[in-house]
Amino acid sequence: MIEKLDELLNRHDFFILTTHDPPDADGIGAQLVLGCILRSRGKRFRIINASPTPEQFRFMDPASQIESWDRERLGSLAEQGAMIIVDTADEYNIGNMREAYCRSREVFVIDHHEPKPHAAFDGIYDQTCASTCELAVELAEAAGAAIDKTAAFAAYTGIVYDTGFFAYAKTGARTFRAAISLLELGADPTEAFVRLCQNTPTRVLLLQKKALASMTICQGGKIAAMVLRNEDFAAAGATLEDTDGFVNFPLKSRDIAVSLMVKETPDLKVRCSLRSKGSVNVAKIAQGFGGGGHINASGFKSDMDVDQALEKTLAAITEHLEGQ
Repeated sequence: MIEKLDELLNRHDFFILTTHDPPDADGIGAQLVLGCILRSRGKRFRIINASPTPEQFRFMDPASQIESWDRERLGSLAEQGAMIIVDTADEYNIGNMREAYCRSREVFVIDHHEPKPHAAFDGIYDQTCASTCELAVELAEAAGAAIDKTAAFAAYTGIVYDTGFFAYAKTGARTFRAAISLLELGADPTEAFVRLCQNTPTRVLLLQKKALASMTICQGGKIAAMVLRNEDFAAAGATLEDTDGFVNFPLKSRDIAVSLMVKETPDLKVRCSLRSKGSVNVAKIAQGFGGGGHINASGFKSDMDVDQALEKTLAAITEHLEGQ
């Protein structure tokens, strides 16, 4: 893997690091670790995402290294070098950063999700990794690059976020090796837990209440579906960012195999999140709607309205379960 990254770094002197929109802990942590690699090689770089870092993840970037895209201020940067996209291989998942990648000299992906057929970009794809942060740490170690304390904490946070604190299926020995190396560099596991799990504003609790109140159980108790509409967000004073983790709640039941959450966006489109247990592959379901992700954690965006998205996604999940 490091050979491919070395070749990329030898081809360019300037890089833009970006991730999916909105960014999450895994994408942010991976960006900061890759920044350490680039810095160690004497490369110039900027970390730029399509939109500002969500409130719940701002603690990961205390020095405000991460910028949000501004065409007038930053548009000319893309032509100066290459773009590295982390934690997604889908150009339609990076928001307005598509304006930059279209003008970059080269686009390179570092990702741990299941790649779509005929991936558009060259890169390092390792779906056996539990998180992109884990992959980024391995690359830094192979490159002999020092990971600073801020990046180490961010990467540890990204790993525990994407593994459910070392509980999800892809968690393995290499996950723990990466985590141990980050702890040795100063990452604080208690601080990561407090920041991720005990730091939400009251509006999030009010929105959780509405999400759970909307829940219906389908397919003989195997599917849980929740819906959040714009009026629900308005009543709670909340935003789409505040739904992080909601879709996982129904999986606490031993009977639920698949959890679906349909969220209405301000422009009356939808975002659908899918979670599952065991061998139920929700990535294939999401791919059927133009999305993707992991076997047990995937999602997609759609121009359908809430009710259409709920009906069609439930039908696809039901068909998948019946085919197993």
